[in-house]
Amino acid sequence: MNKLLLLLCTGLFLFASNAIAEPSALSAVTVTTNASGDQEYSVTLQVLAFMTALSFLPAMLILMTSFTRIVIVMSILRQALGLQSSPSNQVINGIALFLTFFIMAPVFDRVNETALQPYLNEEMTIVQALEQGKKPMMKFMLSQTRLKDLETFMEIADIQVDTPEEVPITVLIPAFVTSELKTAFQIGFMLFIPFLIIDLVVASILMAMGMMMLSPMIISLPFKLMLFVLVDGWNLVMGSLANSFGL
Repeated sequence: MNKLLLLLCTGLFLFASNAIAEPSALSAVTVTTNASGDQEYSVTLQVLAFMTALSFLPAMLILMTSFTRIVIVMSILRQALGLQSSPSNQVINGIALFLTFFIMAPVFDRVNETALQPYLNEEMTIVQALEQGKKPMMKFMLSQTRLKDLETFMEIADIQVDTPEEVPITVLIPAFVTSELKTAFQIGFMLFIPFLIIDLVVASILMAMGMMMLSPMIISLPFKLMLFVLVDGWNLVMGSLANSFGL
């Protein structure tokens, strides 16, 4: 886990580190002494670019990894069970985050080996490190992106390529997100069916007994929870989500 967190954070520090590693680069903070003896401090554009990159970290984690599919499926599962706030949003996001680290571990390790460590060892420049680092991420996204979605955004961008590997990352990311949304809703639909059947059966029984004023959700909730626990639902859901990425 420490390696994964280090990899996510260090990737954003590449811009700032480059200014220190290269003697010809400008320093991050410039100190100017006035004639009166007062000192003024100015921040270079490299630090500004680094601080701006930090704001993109949550978006990168959500839209370039398995996080989107997992959190949507977990939210749909909560609705299918009829639970409004259990598990809470914090628990769902936490599960999605650490399951994302588990699924993306091979990709992060590859980025660390081919880009981060060579850059830290001064074996390649920052431009080369970024080019090498994005290749494993693009390979992962391509493996989860539907060809139809990729062709749609290529047509919108008016781009023609010979192989999918040549698709620009600016086109690949929206295609990947679109595919993830569709896959997440497909998995959520399959999870919804058994619980929907229980709701229909309970509603039919209550109507036949003349208990139309009693909410079917109150009666069906214990049965849905019992079914989910008996089939070891959490194990099946987590395992299915991990296997859906080809692990």
